[in-house]
Amino acid sequence: MAEFDIDRFAVIADIHGNADALRAVLTDIAAQELRSVINLGDHLSGPLAASEVAQILMARDFVAVRGNHDRWLLEQTPAEMGASDRLAYEQLAPDALDWLRALPPVAWVGEDIFLCHAMPEDDNSYWLERVTAAGEIVLRDRSEIAAAAEGIEASLILCAHTHVPRRVDLPDGRVILNPGSVGCPGFDDDLPVPHVVQAGTAAACYAVVERREAGWMSSFRHVPYDPMRMAALAREAGRNEWAAAVASGWIGGA
Repeated sequence: MAEFDIDRFAVIADIHGNADALRAVLTDIAAQELRSVINLGDHLSGPLAASEVAQILMARDFVAVRGNHDRWLLEQTPAEMGASDRLAYEQLAPDALDWLRALPPVAWVGEDIFLCHAMPEDDNSYWLERVTAAGEIVLRDRSEIAAAAEGIEASLILCAHTHVPRRVDLPDGRVILNPGSVGCPGFDDDLPVPHVVQAGTAAACYAVVERREAGWMSSFRHVPYDPMRMAALAREAGRNEWAAAVASGWIGGA
């Protein structure tokens, strides 16, 4: 692995098989002269171009962790998988699954940057947001966010999973940052109650992080690209809700 620049880097997450969004983000990362990338998981699952994304990522030496959908691709049989995981699994060669299998659930970069997919001990729970009984996505109470970070002695904590770009500063100065989603700007879920997450934009999202004397500086970059090929793949797979989300950033379409 090439030497990681711990003072300035990109953070990507939740690609979900969207090869064209990933290519757009990687082009923008290069234009920003960022030579180090952290990838927070859920790389391949989705009715899009899982094999293409696997080939792109395996050719690079990004620091990466495994997401919940990555784990399900490894732990479940095709018959047990949800539709998005199964459609991705059918595209994947053994070397792609081996690459996923080698990824850790959490990781450190140096002694000051901690990364996980969702929460430190749970890859399938929202950290910075909670779902209300009415199915609304709202910012979680700061005390609850801080409680989940107890014992993590890192000034920068990176998480993903909700596809929502967000930064939370804890009272002790630690920063928790979610870079948003590269390739899946909208989804729905039944747990804990039915709810919808939608970005309202089809742009591919990632974060740029830079260490400054006063603390961590961060920004979110929304990169426009043509999502029509990915939306067509979703429709061909019978996943119209994915097609709408990829094309517009809204589950119901534009």
